[in-house]
Amino acid sequence: MKKFLIIVLVFSTASDIWAQFRRRDRTTTPQASENNLNYANPAEYTIAGIEVKGINVLDKNAMISISGLKVGDKIKIPGDAITGAIRKIWKYGLVGDVSIEVSKIEGTNVYLNIVLAERSRLTAFYFTGINKTQESGLKEDLKLIRGKIVNDAMVRNTELAVKKYFVKKGFLNTDVKVIQERDTLNQDGIKLKIAVNTKSKVKINAISFEGNDNIDDATLKRKLKKTKEHPRFVLHRTILRELFAPKKYLEPAEKVSWKQTKEFLNENIKLNIFASSKFIRSEYEEDKKKLIEYYNSKGYRDAEIEVDSIYNHNFRTINIDFKIYEGPKYYFRNIIWTGNYIYTDKQLDAVLGISKGDVYNKDLIDKKLQFNPKGMDISGLYMDDGYLFFRINPVEVAVAGDSIDVEMRISEGEQATINEVTISGNERTSDHVIRRELSTVPGQKFRRSDIIRTQQSLSQLGYFAPDKVSQNLVPNPAKGTVDIEWKVEEQSNDQIELSGGWGGYYGFVGTLGLTFNNFSIRNIPHLKNWKPLPVGDGQRLQLRMQANGRQYQSYSFSFTEPWLGGRKPHSFTVSLNSSVQRSLYGYQMPDSTTANPTMKVHSITVGLGRRLEWPDNYFTLTNSVSYLRYILNDWDAGLGFSDGVSNSITFNTTLARNSVNEIMYPSQGSTISLSLTLTPPHSLWRGLDYSDPNLDPATKFAWIEFHKWMFDAKYYLPLDNKKKLVLEAKAHFGFIGSYSREAGIGPFERFFLGGDGLAGGFNSFLLGQEIIGLRGYQNNRITPPLYDRYGSVSPGRGVVQGGVVYDKLGLELRYPVTTGSAATIYGFIFTEAGNNWNNYEDFNPFNLYKSAGVGARIFMPAFGLIGLNWAYGFDRLPYAQDRSGSQFHFTIGQQIR
Repeated sequence: MKKFLIIVLVFSTASDIWAQFRRRDRTTTPQASENNLNYANPAEYTIAGIEVKGINVLDKNAMISISGLKVGDKIKIPGDAITGAIRKIWKYGLVGDVSIEVSKIEGTNVYLNIVLAERSRLTAFYFTGINKTQESGLKEDLKLIRGKIVNDAMVRNTELAVKKYFVKKGFLNTDVKVIQERDTLNQDGIKLKIAVNTKSKVKINAISFEGNDNIDDATLKRKLKKTKEHPRFVLHRTILRELFAPKKYLEPAEKVSWKQTKEFLNENIKLNIFASSKFIRSEYEEDKKKLIEYYNSKGYRDAEIEVDSIYNHNFRTINIDFKIYEGPKYYFRNIIWTGNYIYTDKQLDAVLGISKGDVYNKDLIDKKLQFNPKGMDISGLYMDDGYLFFRINPVEVAVAGDSIDVEMRISEGEQATINEVTISGNERTSDHVIRRELSTVPGQKFRRSDIIRTQQSLSQLGYFAPDKVSQNLVPNPAKGTVDIEWKVEEQSNDQIELSGGWGGYYGFVGTLGLTFNNFSIRNIPHLKNWKPLPVGDGQRLQLRMQANGRQYQSYSFSFTEPWLGGRKPHSFTVSLNSSVQRSLYGYQMPDSTTANPTMKVHSITVGLGRRLEWPDNYFTLTNSVSYLRYILNDWDAGLGFSDGVSNSITFNTTLARNSVNEIMYPSQGSTISLSLTLTPPHSLWRGLDYSDPNLDPATKFAWIEFHKWMFDAKYYLPLDNKKKLVLEAKAHFGFIGSYSREAGIGPFERFFLGGDGLAGGFNSFLLGQEIIGLRGYQNNRITPPLYDRYGSVSPGRGVVQGGVVYDKLGLELRYPVTTGSAATIYGFIFTEAGNNWNNYEDFNPFNLYKSAGVGARIFMPAFGLIGLNWAYGFDRLPYAQDRSGSQFHFTIGQQIR
């Protein structure tokens, strides 16, 4: 019996040990076993302590908090509390392994160890298989941050981001593999090797259409703006044989006429050189919408793409097939107006411009109702009369066969009054400078045209980034008012001109110019308002110096107050100038009797201008009075006399209209200017016999008299919807006349044509002249009577140079690289033509010297406008041996003509 009891006891003990071993999970420890932890019968314990092991970077307390376990909690072991804590820690993805062990048990108290294995962290990443340019662009799209935990989601997202980047570039078959590498310098760090194989760019081989019975394939392909077939040249072998086979192999009967050849070429050649054919999914989806919009605009209201198939043509190209359902073509039948009390049906019909029988076009309705860029629209009609709360909803009320009746349901509302106008974003410019440009004034009736005009005015000031000028309308229908907030973003438009050039007989000529376009005289004593100069009142201060040692020096000062008195847009300008030219080597006249012939010019100008309200508020009228004094000392150089003092008192009036939308890169609008400059008719009272051929020129021209007429016009036409591609058309004319035949036209203020249009020390004989550029020809070479000769020979005493009538025409096609506030850069191609005559008998406005070329302009607020031009002059000037040919021009500053 004793033996049996011993056997039973031993078997029972062994069974308990075996059962405990079998049920042992991650919470068991040797210490737990020693404390008789029974997994067959869960027991409740109180957590007496929690320790965290295996971490270097992670915070111990944070991990305990994430687990949800707290000292003092009662849990069952084994039980859901332990399992739930492990799941919570796993959920955050911060560790690669986690387990919870029982450290020891003291009665009903349990001590736990949370054992963690930290995930590796990203220390670096690099690319293989791509170039530096692609790598630089790709890094901006990736969300890889050094120190972040490397997990499966990071690897997967990186692969997707890299592939998406190259798919946008047309590499649809790009393979990306992210490989984790141990960082040898950091045992807990991981480097990612991003291996990229872009393979070949996938291009579109062919696009085909099915079901387009009314619109041909070629038209539909043109409507796919970004989805284009791969450029190719397909030529039938028959035409190749006929074009290139030796004549001896061609029988007379096989010869083809030129007409037949052209017809065959049109049928067999497919040429598309400039189109981009890469496939980008987002652009493709947009093009599908444009395709349906085009169908809708042609009256096919029900048109849809039933199926579009994209499939491989070969490993580099794909084909796209469209199956189109066109549906019937619809027409407008009746336009019904409801809810209109202010305007009659007839008035609204006239603005809408849609008649019964016109092709149904919903997009056209939306434009004519909401915003028509090419003319008046219904919303503009109401909103320009204060009806800000106006609403209109077009509803198709009947479809009969191919005809549709549209009901225009109008809610006119009440007229809105402007309540409050606020300004934000101006840190340098004073509020009053902005408010005086606003057409939106508190208390007046709201008009949409005033909003557009104000935005244009603020953009033209030059103080703010044009694309950042915006307004926020806050209507209050209950009170019938609207609050307007104007938002601006300031940009620096002060300019520092520091330049030098080499030209002609003067050699190096340096220029230093300072232009402050937002100056403030009243802030000069207030140093706290210097940023870094006194700014904020919109005044313009300009200082300029140009010199080449003693040979040429010019100093100028100009100040403009755009709102004299601060109440009305009446501008006041005063300018001073002093220039001197010296011939240190007596070049101007070889027989000069003076060691250093000189010409000095001193001038002062005072001007007043004002903005007009009629015919519209784009017009300005400017009047100015100038006094110039020319002092010649043995200086002839094309003036007809060499010694003496000439005085000029002139009155100038200029009527101008400026409606361009921006200053530096206008994309629409126009500028027109008509200027008249008059001197007193001194010959009427001076008592001189101007018909006497022996009259001393110095005496004759002691007081200069003339009248000068100048006309300048520029027109800007946007050629795309984004108003980037812009065509500038321009025309310039100038005429100088005299009051009497005997007095004639004097030697001053004549026209010098050709080159970059820059006046000053870069060219000889320019003080007292009107300089006009014509690219493709050397500076001032289109100047009668010597034309090309005066650059290489002395003009001779008594010879008067310069034209009395000129004209110039031009076209310039522009496209911007950037138009941001930091810089405006655009490239262009141009053609222009002009001529210059010294008498009206020879004047022929169609006998012009022509040129064409390319160039770029760079505007930076600190340095002004810089122009680079290459032009080719197609014509030969009088006295020149060859046509003008290739010319390079460099310009600084905005050229007026």
